[in-house]
Formats: sequence, structure tokens, C-alpha cells
Amino acid sequence: MTSHSYVGGVLLALAIGLELSGTILMKVSGGFARLWPSILMFACYGASFTLLNFAVKYMPLGVAYAIWSGVGITLITLAGHFFFGETMKAISLVWMGFILIGIIGLKWS
Repeated sequence: MTSHSYVGGVLLALAIGLELSGTILMKVSGGFARLWPSILMFACYGASFTLLNFAVKYMPLGVAYAIWSGVGITLITLAGHFFFGETMKAISLVWMGFILIGIIGLKWS
């Protein structure tokens, strides 16, 4: 891995973490009923998009976006289950696996 792809990967990982945080804060905000979680949600999403924007300087846009959205979908589904008690059927794990396989395939191609 070159130093440029490493920088892009780090930026992308941070963007994913902030997207996850923003989405969790969306749930915690209760539909904007709670002020601070709502403000923090917007800050996390803004920072996430900013870091994603910087990451695409180091990697193809399609790959960066697929990783950002696919990993984000997978992590938020797991967070919803473990932190908020949302139902997750076993088949959901299969479909999340397909998302991750697709991301890996896109990255390798």
C-alpha cells in the first residue's frame, strides 16, 4: 500500500466513524426533540462528508463511496441491534455479507 492510499484509507475510516456517530445521534435526537444530539448529528455528518471529500483525492470516487456507504450501512445496522434493541433477522447478516463482498470486489477490480 502506498502512502497516498494509506492517507486515503485513514481519511475514509474517519469519515465512516463520523457517519456512524451522526446516524446514532440521529436516533438519540428523537426527531430533533433533543438539542445537543441534533447539533452534534449535523456536526458529525458535515465532518464525515468533508473527510470523504478529502479521501477521494487519494482513491477513486466510486470505490470510496461504496466503502463509505456499505461499511456505514453494515455498522449502523449492527449498532441499531446492539445499542437500540432493533430486530435483526439472521438473513440480514447474509445480506450485509453480500454488501461487504461487493465492496471488496469493487476495491480489487
